[in-house]
Amino acid sequence: MKLRNIAIIAHVDHGKTTLIDVLLKQSGSFRDNQRTEERMMDSNDLERERGITILAKVTSLVWKDTRINIVDTPGHADFGGEVERILHMVDGAIILVDASEGPMPQTKFVLSKALKIGLKPIVAINKIDKPDERHDDVLNEVFDLFSALEANHEQLDFPVLYGSAKQGWMAMEPTGPKESVGPLLDLVVEHVSAPTVRPGPFRLLATTIQADPFLGRILTGRIASGTATPNMSVHAISRDGKVIERGRISKVLAFRGLERQAIEAGVAGDIVSIAGLQEATVADTLADPSVTEPIAAQPIDPPTLSMTFKVNDGPLAGQDGDKVQSRVIRARLLKEAEGNVALQVRETGDADAFEVSGRGELQLAILIETMRREGFELNVGRPHVVYQIDENGDRHEPIEEVIIDVDDEYSGNVVQKLQERRADLIEMRPSGHGRTRLVFHAPTRGLIGYQSELMSDTRGTAIFNRLFFEYGPHKGEISSRHTGVLISNGDGDSVAYALWKLEDRGPMLIEPGVKVYEGMIVGEHTRGNDLAVNVLKGKQLTNIRSAGKDEAVALTTPIKLTLEKALSYINDDELVEVTPKSIRLRKAHLDPHERKRAERAKGSDAA
Repeated sequence: MKLRNIAIIAHVDHGKTTLIDVLLKQSGSFRDNQRTEERMMDSNDLERERGITILAKVTSLVWKDTRINIVDTPGHADFGGEVERILHMVDGAIILVDASEGPMPQTKFVLSKALKIGLKPIVAINKIDKPDERHDDVLNEVFDLFSALEANHEQLDFPVLYGSAKQGWMAMEPTGPKESVGPLLDLVVEHVSAPTVRPGPFRLLATTIQADPFLGRILTGRIASGTATPNMSVHAISRDGKVIERGRISKVLAFRGLERQAIEAGVAGDIVSIAGLQEATVADTLADPSVTEPIAAQPIDPPTLSMTFKVNDGPLAGQDGDKVQSRVIRARLLKEAEGNVALQVRETGDADAFEVSGRGELQLAILIETMRREGFELNVGRPHVVYQIDENGDRHEPIEEVIIDVDDEYSGNVVQKLQERRADLIEMRPSGHGRTRLVFHAPTRGLIGYQSELMSDTRGTAIFNRLFFEYGPHKGEISSRHTGVLISNGDGDSVAYALWKLEDRGPMLIEPGVKVYEGMIVGEHTRGNDLAVNVLKGKQLTNIRSAGKDEAVALTTPIKLTLEKALSYINDDELVEVTPKSIRLRKAHLDPHERKRAERAKGSDAA
């Protein structure tokens, strides 16, 4: 059977997972009466809740006499490590673009990687049914983007389709015919070249890794040459040519629809999964023992943010989760880093703390959320950028390209706030009726916590996108949070009367009846300094009539912090305590005397 391997590239929420649903249904991968879920490729609970693709996944369908392997790529730059590896398994790419929004930063990020390795793209303009669609302008923007990314003449001569994945059609013209996605599959067979097969023994570059409770480590990649069969002897070669391990293939699995099935033999050009090896990982070459040269693997962009993961040492530790020991946390982080090449884990001087570096806040927040759902308890510090030092000893920091679509009335406020965070305004132009598109180059550390502030400033109407741009010279000091916090001065359960009396001091972060402890952050102070408060004090009940006896306690709704907001809210001397049931904020030093000592030490160091 003829083979085609393609990736679907799109920005977040431009409809790639929905399109794959339609392709699978219309190609006959399911029976007419078979029950299927919406967004079938988003198998992870977090992916379904957030509506984003986190892990790259492969599916397969048969169209006429051709098997088409399709890779669904993540749409966030934070998961770019997945994207870079996956593009080496395919020979073509479908660039899916929203007919209203046009090409966005993540489209640009993945497309630049695809063009660099010579993939021939097909452009599909999706959501043509939207009332504000502007397909002609979007097509021009896509062409300009290809030119800016230095596409060659063959890549610039891309075919274009229009359609609506939601309505289940693609056609050569925006007006239809609105029948099926068949024209897209026909174009894939015609436009994308068959996989290049080299003569010689078996070789495969591992591009993704999974752990299976029954089969152990499963490595997925495209067979570059030869065939893979169960019980065959192979060895794994690292990128620098060292043999890591020798072993046998226990199973060869291929993708058939959404299922992975065991097959007799994997042929050159097909995307398969190999089970049986214990130490081989991503970017290693699995090969016949006679092969000594590894397949060249793409270097990965460096991590830009790091966070400290610590053992939960608070008074409430161990009450919600069952995985609290440092050795368990260490093993889990190392297991994550093994399968995710965009993540790095380093030991620190403290045996109970680990430094985890990644691509961005979202990637690290997803890791923390996954761990808390698995029963882990941990303390997490404020995210810090990863600096680079040049040969002259000068510090360079990650700079990001920020694109914000905002209503005209709020654009001045957005520009002012970002310039306070050391961002440079690069471009300002209209982006539809009453909207402005702002493009900035901003230091990553200035963007920590900015998204929630932007949503407040623009009444939730702004669209915020960011993408790693380059390492640039250090931009100088950036002020963090302007307010102090209210800190509990005792252990117990919070009382409504005490919270009500403290509302003049600032908005609360907790409700009545919540367990608190000394050093835990319970609210935000309206002034710049921190204040220790008593949230445990109830109303004095005596037999003497008091003037305030009939006061009604009417509490303002407390600020609810999500995990991402909590991570961006804290200062350097504060931690987020994460458990399966709670997200709490606390000071790094719970004892007030220790806090004062730490402040004095910090002041003397600065002097």
